[in-house]
Amino acid sequence: MEKLLIRFKTIEDVRRFVDITSLCSCSVELTQGNYSVDGKSIMGIFSLDLNRTVTVSIDGIGGDKLAQALVSFTATQS
Repeated sequence: MEKLLIRFKTIEDVRRFVDITSLCSCSVELTQGNYSVDGKSIMGIFSLDLNRTVTVSIDGIGGDKLAQALVSFTATQS
């Protein structure tokens, strides 16, 4: 299982994220606090507070490659 801490800066980021995750057969789950949504669901992602960081959990074959493809969304520490 791969885990990443990400942040969406724009609505376009959300669209690109879903485009990328939808190409993989892996399970992708986004978690914020006690709330989790499907990482391939644009509506689910928009139900999150996009001003805060989100934990992405990727499970399945090819998860490491998907995690590499999502590195541009990685939250930066400030």
